Amino acid sequence: MQPNTPLLLTDEQMRTFITNGCLLLKTDFSPEFHQQLLEQLNTVYTEEGNPGNNLLPRIREVQKIFDHPVVTGALTSVLGANYMMHAHRHGHFNASATAGGWHKDSYWGYERMRNHHPNWAMIMYFPQDTPVELGPTGILPGTQNYDSRNFESNEPQGEVLANGEAGTFALIHYDIWHRSTPNLLGQPRYMLKFEFMRTEMPQEPSWNNQETGWKRPVNLLAPIAENDLMWEETWNWLSGEIGSLAGTASTDPEQIKALAGQLGGFEPTAINASYDLARRGPQGVEALLEGLYSDQKQVSRVAAYGLSAAGKEAVDGLIEALNHKEEAVVVRAVFALGELSRLAAKAVPALLQLLGHPADAIRIAVVDALGYMTAPIDEIVAGLANALQDVNTQVRFMASLSLSRLGASAEAAVPQLAAALEDENRYVRAHAAESLNYIGSERAKNTLIKFLLNSRWCPTTNKANAFYP
Repeated sequence: MQPNTPLLLTDEQMRTFITNGCLLLKTDFSPEFHQQLLEQLNTVYTEEGNPGNNLLPRIREVQKIFDHPVVTGALTSVLGANYMMHAHRHGHFNASATAGGWHKDSYWGYERMRNHHPNWAMIMYFPQDTPVELGPTGILPGTQNYDSRNFESNEPQGEVLANGEAGTFALIHYDIWHRSTPNLLGQPRYMLKFEFMRTEMPQEPSWNNQETGWKRPVNLLAPIAENDLMWEETWNWLSGEIGSLAGTASTDPEQIKALAGQLGGFEPTAINASYDLARRGPQGVEALLEGLYSDQKQVSRVAAYGLSAAGKEAVDGLIEALNHKEEAVVVRAVFALGELSRLAAKAVPALLQLLGHPADAIRIAVVDALGYMTAPIDEIVAGLANALQDVNTQVRFMASLSLSRLGASAEAAVPQLAAALEDENRYVRAHAAESLNYIGSERAKNTLIKFLLNSRWCPTTNKANAFYP
């Protein structure tokens, strides 16, 4: 293996990630590398404070971490070869003897429908030896697809601690429940958190795949419930199959009725029911659409996940749902159509019409979904380019993210992306730059290079060292 060749995950590691939502891995940097990195972190945090999104340019050695074959291999396996390092990153410093609260990370202060499929992931890297007493991050395995952590008790069992030697890191599904644990030693504990995004729909396995069929991993940590159908569907999706569950189970009316009645119960059971209904043909889709229209939030939300896995059979009903009077129903229908991607191409005209909808949440969902569509590409690109001028900030930065997913096909949007480089919002600017990079045409590259040169940031310039040496 060449030094920079990604070290791809094995089938067993991918099965573990799908079920548990997390993997603990380790790089092989020298103790000297981590000691130097810690010295820099201590200096920057003491003299300047947390560099926030400027962590990478301020401490340039951090990039070596994300060029390491174990890290690139893990991210390639989960997110595909052309994954994006997101502009938001944070160096967490934990000196507290009190545990932090359980939480899912927001999307930089904004909300969106969370993906069951691994479209987003995070790396949490520990640059120092991190025993349990130093307060590593705690992760609740198997909870990446649950909206609530209040399952059967307020103290969930099975917490995984990301502890280990310097160079240990947690690869986690973006939406998993996690927290900081108590630092009982009172010594500095750093955790470098970086976010990553898939930019292409899977066409084939991107890990070291040797076995085609799904089976459970040996090390199944998920302590709350078993979601076999969802796990199988995710494995198939990562292998390039959309709607793989459709039509694979009986359409028995009594079974469908019983499953529909479970959509409002214990959340893991409700999710299992939604994926089971996705297997059961037109009658199962009909039950899911009825659930989508429910005034019970969980029923409607969980039904949308089932519809997103139900294949072509769900598309017409979802298009009809785009006309529903309830904003939340429309948002969930848009989400499901985006997840169905190329199977839902006929929905694109209706989605484009919604770019003029007065509800911000609907426009946000639409620009996100359009990034997963492939035809008619000219109309999609034009709609997303116009959305870069939307009055709502999240519409603008989700539009620029979606253009990055379209790659070279989005070349016509370069002028609008160039204008977006001057947007008042940091993530609109960052996503526009990423989109220009993924478009990759000469015009896009020239625009990007000019922007990067004009905004060059010097990591050694500070108040005490303004110019020399």
